[in-house]
Amino acid sequence: MATLSKDEIIDSIEEMTVLELSELVEEIEERFDVEAGAMAGAVAAVPAAGADEEEDEGDSMVDVVLADFGDSKIQVIKEVRAITDLGLKEAKQLVEEAPNAVKESLAREDAEEIKEQLEAAGATVELK
Repeated sequence: MATLSKDEIIDSIEEMTVLELSELVEEIEERFDVEAGAMAGAVAAVPAAGADEEEDEGDSMVDVVLADFGDSKIQVIKEVRAITDLGLKEAKQLVEEAPNAVKESLAREDAEEIKEQLEAAGATVELK
């Protein structure tokens, strides 16, 4: 078995889509019996490098708003859970009470990725 360097692993992760990253996290949680949710909160509290510059631009920060869940409510709920780390009850409520913001104040690029994920699940999504 070939051993990958940390840089090779990081490079591989950088090339993954948000959906692939979500699946990777789930696999790691199952395989190593850990929870990434607790760590995600700590990471989210640390501002990203250059965050002040992005906020100054104003219009580059957008909200991802679920306008309608369409015909695939269950798939949309699953995606909302993966994107937000909400529990089943909270994700179901967010989806059923559309229109609702799924994520707020995101960089446009990140918001576009989330929009694509939700639309692939059958939802109607707006960026505001």
